Amino acid sequence: MFKTILTLCRGATHAAEEEFIDRNAHLLLQQQMRDAGREVAAARQSVAVAIAQNRQEQGQHEQLLSRLAELESRTLEAIAQDRQDLAREAAEMIALMEAERDASEEAQSQFTGEITRLKANVRSAESKLRELQRGQRIAAATSKTQKLRTQSPDTGMSSLGEAEATLTRLRARQTRMDLTDQALTEMARTGDPQTTIQKLAEAGCGAPQKTSADEVLARLTHKTKKTKKSDKPATYPSNPKKFKPETKG
Repeated sequence: MFKTILTLCRGATHAAEEEFIDRNAHLLLQQQMRDAGREVAAARQSVAVAIAQNRQEQGQHEQLLSRLAELESRTLEAIAQDRQDLAREAAEMIALMEAERDASEEAQSQFTGEITRLKANVRSAESKLRELQRGQRIAAATSKTQKLRTQSPDTGMSSLGEAEATLTRLRARQTRMDLTDQALTEMARTGDPQTTIQKLAEAGCGAPQKTSADEVLARLTHKTKKTKKSDKPATYPSNPKKFKPETKG
């Protein structure tokens, strides 16, 4: 019996844990994505450090080869001059430098292999991270859609239907107000004698109420012609003999 109770407690604990994880799955996923992003960034930094160290090792190796070549050349000159003491000392130094050269080449080989492996791991991690980010966006959109359906069981679009009905009522009210204003205006015009007089004048019955543009243009044209006639200079007879100016006695 006691064993059964313990098993039941473990089962209930497991069910509660699963329910808690499901209920907070999005928060957990977001934090896990942040952790994964930091780990990928750290791996990328490690690759950069390894590349820098390898380049530094390559530079030291080139300097070592240059010094080694110079030392061998000078040692050959010492042997040619029969300077055995200097030649032996130089030979010992060459042996040490050759050992250092071999160790540097081995380190470079290890760096190259490690860099290749790290680059492959980083590329794989970045690819997985991008895939997880796409999945996270899809999961977030799906969750929002499901939440909308849960809140509005009838296809999840009840709010849109209510908004459409409100807009229809608003448009009908505005149309009704416009028609009312038009009717009031027509009624006001019907009871105004000036409106009737204006209609008769527009139909050509009696003198017009307003001066038209044609009438204004005709009046101004006529005025212009009169002004030109008044400004015309005086003419004199063509025969000067017929024109005698008056003389004072």
